[in-house]
Amino acid sequence: MSSETRSPLPRLLRRHTSSESKNLATVSSSLLPAFGTVIDEGYLQLKKHTIAPYDRRYRWWQTFLVILVIYSAWASPFELAFKKVATGSLLPVDLTVDAFFAADIILTFFVAYLDKSTYLLVDDHKKIAIRYVTKLWLPMDIASTLPFQFMYRVITGKMHQGDIFGFLNLLRLWRLRRVSELFTRLEKDTRFSYFWTRYCKLICVTLFAVHSAGCFYYWLAIHHKTSKNTWIGAQIANFEHRSIWLGYTYSIYWSIVTLTTVGYGDLHAENTGEKVFNILYMLFNIGLTAYLIGNMTNLIVHSAIRTFAMRDAINEILRYASKNRLPEGLKEQMLAHMQLKFKTAELQQEEVLEDLPKAIRSSIAQHLFHKTVEKAYLFKGISDDLVTQLVSEIKAEYFPPKVDIILQNEIPTDFYIIAAGAMDVLIYKNGTEQFLTKQGPAEMAGEIGVIFNIPQPFTVRTKRLSQVIRISHHHFKQIVQQQNEDGKTIILNFVQYLKSLKQELQQEIPFLTELLGDMNIEHVESSQEPQNTETLRSDNDEGAHIEGTPTSYPLSSILPMRVVIHGHHPIENTTDSSTMGKVIHLPDSIEDLLELAEKKFGKRGNTILMANGSQVEELNALRENDHLYIF
Repeated sequence: MSSETRSPLPRLLRRHTSSESKNLATVSSSLLPAFGTVIDEGYLQLKKHTIAPYDRRYRWWQTFLVILVIYSAWASPFELAFKKVATGSLLPVDLTVDAFFAADIILTFFVAYLDKSTYLLVDDHKKIAIRYVTKLWLPMDIASTLPFQFMYRVITGKMHQGDIFGFLNLLRLWRLRRVSELFTRLEKDTRFSYFWTRYCKLICVTLFAVHSAGCFYYWLAIHHKTSKNTWIGAQIANFEHRSIWLGYTYSIYWSIVTLTTVGYGDLHAENTGEKVFNILYMLFNIGLTAYLIGNMTNLIVHSAIRTFAMRDAINEILRYASKNRLPEGLKEQMLAHMQLKFKTAELQQEEVLEDLPKAIRSSIAQHLFHKTVEKAYLFKGISDDLVTQLVSEIKAEYFPPKVDIILQNEIPTDFYIIAAGAMDVLIYKNGTEQFLTKQGPAEMAGEIGVIFNIPQPFTVRTKRLSQVIRISHHHFKQIVQQQNEDGKTIILNFVQYLKSLKQELQQEIPFLTELLGDMNIEHVESSQEPQNTETLRSDNDEGAHIEGTPTSYPLSSILPMRVVIHGHHPIENTTDSSTMGKVIHLPDSIEDLLELAEKKFGKRGNTILMANGSQVEELNALRENDHLYIF
């Protein structure tokens, strides 16, 4: 098969190769142009020595800095409470971390930024520098990076023992904004679990609060003039001269106990300053605990919300069935359908598909159902274009066992192709239910009522869990109207199928012979060799083939419009059987309609009126099931 005649699906799937496609998981952090902005081919070509903010290498650099931020968040309160480590073992580490952040300050002058008004990348070095210098970021970045205590020691040659440098070191907490930005980006990145990302964020917030509160509480004890009159001094004599990790352990223990409970009483405030701090800390804990519980509850409940909705729906069905005294079998069908609806929701994902562009939804349908539609008898031999159009408009549904998907004598609005499962074809006769046949994958149900435009002749019931493809009568008719040759193929497939039905099935379709005769079915020449024209008609068929009608198949032969004709004036009331209303398929012209009416009623008419007395001049103005009075 040539490339011109192939299905559009393979071409769509080959549109992007893996090496050319952008990682879709990072779309959330991509830079988007504003509406109406004209983007040329060189839009992403930045100036020399300019770094794109979404560059992979720059992202790895930012992630490395976040690790250093975590160290700074732990070290800053710790060094405030335990001054010895600030000038001892942690000093080289602090200087190294500050050096990395100093390098990042320089690097920021070369990173392009997104203009919030135009949503375009700005790569002009002058504009980047002006933006960074005039904002609060530069002075705060510098203040949080300068090693004040080390600089004082180099300039004066002495080590300052006051608390001023401990508080200046708290400026490093400015770097925590990087952690917030990281979590915000990770929450939108589909490569990472949203649940575990939020969970890690909540843990980090809790640990930082516990660590900071414990260190500051220890700082209060260190700076109280009477060490015995402090929360830790009452338990440990000369605690300021004991091990640093002993003091830190007691501080964290008190902080966690106070955060999670109201305290055990073993460590409690001994002076006014500690009592004030405890009051503020416990008020803060109320908000933090509410934040943690609210977020965790939301994360857990969100995963079970579909189950809650299913249980509520089932309870509503049970109350409805009980209130209206529905039969037990009907109630079981309702419950089975509702349970299956929720079980298959993850497969169907209708709410997700509704938000997608039509082209993507169509491509999904082509991938899933194109072959299934091709296997159905009604569509064998038709063009691939028509199959593609039909598949774009179908909907897939699941049905549990023992559920009626088509009821006998209901108005036909859809027909079905069985994708998986099995169906029983039934009929109600003389007050009893009789089994006719069964259907399996690739077979169709409901198409007889749709094409003939008659009430459904059979009841179709699922035998086991089944997946079906539903095609709307309206969409089917609208699509086939534009495909004359495919319409001929469809009608021939339909007639051959009816002729191959078992005799007991044919007998249960009312007026089958007359309906086939009204369709004016003819075999047409194939592309390979001519075939003899054959018209299906009956000996007693009143709607015989009309002279002068075209030998090609009009759409009315495939999905004809049905109208009711009467052989008298609309104001006349008659019970004469010769003038009773007769259902016909609307022909192509008024002349053909008059000839058909003459054959039906045995007399020639020349006037066509509607029920309201208005005269019919064009058949295109008529609608389905209109009543026409011809006299």
